[in-house]
This record gives sequence, structure tokens and C-alpha cells, in this order.
Amino acid sequence: MINHERVADNVFSFQSDVYAQVNAGVIAGPNWAVVIDTLAYPEETLAIREFVEQELKVPVRYVINTHYHADHSWGNVFFPGAFVISSALCRQLLAERGRPSLDEARRQNSSIFRQVRIVLPHLTFEKGEVGLIVGKKTLKMLPLPGHSADGIGVLVEEDRVLFSGDVMMPLPYLVDGNIDQMETSLRHMLKMGLENVIQGHGDIVLRGEIDGAIEDNLKYLAKLRKVAQDAGARRFPLDLLERVSVQSCGKSRVLIGGLAEDLHQRNLIAVYRFLFGKNPIGSEEVHEDDLDEDYEEYEDEDYEDEYEEAPIRVRDGYAEDEEEEGEEFERDEDTGVGFTTETDLEEEDFE
Repeated sequence: MINHERVADNVFSFQSDVYAQVNAGVIAGPNWAVVIDTLAYPEETLAIREFVEQELKVPVRYVINTHYHADHSWGNVFFPGAFVISSALCRQLLAERGRPSLDEARRQNSSIFRQVRIVLPHLTFEKGEVGLIVGKKTLKMLPLPGHSADGIGVLVEEDRVLFSGDVMMPLPYLVDGNIDQMETSLRHMLKMGLENVIQGHGDIVLRGEIDGAIEDNLKYLAKLRKVAQDAGARRFPLDLLERVSVQSCGKSRVLIGGLAEDLHQRNLIAVYRFLFGKNPIGSEEVHEDDLDEDYEEYEDEDYEDEYEEAPIRVRDGYAEDEEEEGEEFERDEDTGVGFTTETDLEEEDFE
């Protein structure tokens, strides 16, 4: 149900077999460990705790939430002795949206989520960067908004390993996000000199693949923007958006456990809404006389061929898993983001 991998000395990643290849991490010191994000299902988060306590033989003292979404934060409850750290906006959004979302998830499947309750972060920051010392490791928490406004990443400085949260995924996802912020965050990552990136979802990206993977995501975002802009000039923009496949924008259909096409269609609508401030409208039947020349561009075979073979390349590729339900985890609001001044956190700060 859950796979783990040693990324560097005392640095581990965990990936769900059940929900959308979502990832979490552990950094262990001699006396305690830090967990970065929790997973979507309670049994998977409990498996992480068991690994830390039974295999590493230390307790979990801190949990860092990279953002407020359910598949990264609802497992806070399973670390009752730990302090939870996040951006201030993450805490706010989790407080406002977490409980209603959990209530809805329980209505859909009461047995899975009956042990879950929303645990808000104990320590937050509003801007800048925050440091945390774990044994011989220095963790730097830094703003990486875009997938959501509250997003942060966690850099293990000595190893140049970045836990990116969902700002970096095999297929960018913008339904709760901001395309401008995501592009800025990805360009910042290009300058960080990284050895490994543990994405919010998907496989680990290795040093020789990082720049290419980020550039592929930036190209995909640029294509989303162009398609949305072209749609905005049309009488029925939704008709155009629905005809543009994920492959025609440079990504494979099998990404994120086979969810890529559905997420891509949501991305197109989200970017259109971001650019024009309204939802795209469509028609049930479009006649030839209604089509502009730019509409025909997206039906052209050469257009499809140009972008068909451009999935990002990571270790072992991407599995064609069955689609998993995750509707209860989606958000559709966009808010601002801020972070506090640089601070170093040590164990005594909580005593």
C-alpha cells in the first residue's frame, strides 16, 4: 500500500499506492524525526509513523504541511505528540475549508475517515524562510505558491533535496492555484542547484532530469495560457477548451495514475477563469459557420503530432494505474499568500 525510498542519509520518501501517487517524507535525527506531509488515507499515514518508530526508533516531533489540501494535511491527527508547522495561510485555509471538506468526505465514506479530525498547525510563518535543525540536517521552509496560494517547499540544505509540495508534479494542477505564481516558483527552483526533487505526486526527479522536468512543466503552462487566450476570442470558448487534449499540450495521458486527461481539462478551465474572471461558456452544437480559423488549429494533425511525445522523464517512468476517486480533495478558491521573516527553529522553541 505504501512504498518508501531512501533519498539520502536519514532522508526518506513515501509514495501512496492508493491515491494519485501522492508523496510524503521523513528526515530523521538522532533523537527525533520530522514528517513532511501526510497521506490521503489513515492507514498510509499510520504506516509512516510505524516506520519512524519501529525502523528508525525515534519519535516524530514535527510535522510540516506544504499546503492545506486533504491528501497532505489530514493525517496530522495521527502524530499526537508532534508540533505541526505550516505557512500562516495554510492554517487559515485548513481552518476554513478543512472541516467542511472532512464532513463531506465522511458522508461519502464514513468508515475511511471516522478517525480523522482536523489538527491545525501549531507554528506558522507569513513570509520569508524558516529553518529547522534535525541532527546534522538543516531544513529550510520556503514559499512555493502556485498549486495553491499557501504552498511551501522544504529543502534539505546539505543534500540539496527539495520536497516541493504540489507546485511540482508530473502534470501541473491549477484548479486551486495561480498560473503566474506557479511559473515564478518553478523558475526559482531552476536556480536552486537541486540534487533530487520529491514532487507532491509522482516519482522522484533526479539531478540530471530536474531542469528538463521543470522546463517541460513551464512549456505546458505556456500552452495552457495560449489555448485559454485563443478560447477567449471565441464565441463559445468552452467548445475549444474541451477539444484540446493533454497530449496536444505536451503531456502523457498516463501521468498521475491515469488521471492526467481529467486534470488537464480542469486546468484549461481554471486558466481561462484566471485570465478572464469568468467561466467559459459552450454550445451543445457548433456549426462550421461558427468556427474561427484559430479553432481549426487545434484540429490539425500536425498540431497533435508536435506535442504528443513530451511527458517528463523520471525514474522508472509512470505506471498506468487505475483511476482513483479524489473529488472530495479539490478546492476552487484563490487567495493571496504571505510569509514571515527568516527564523531558525530549534527544539527549545517549543518547550
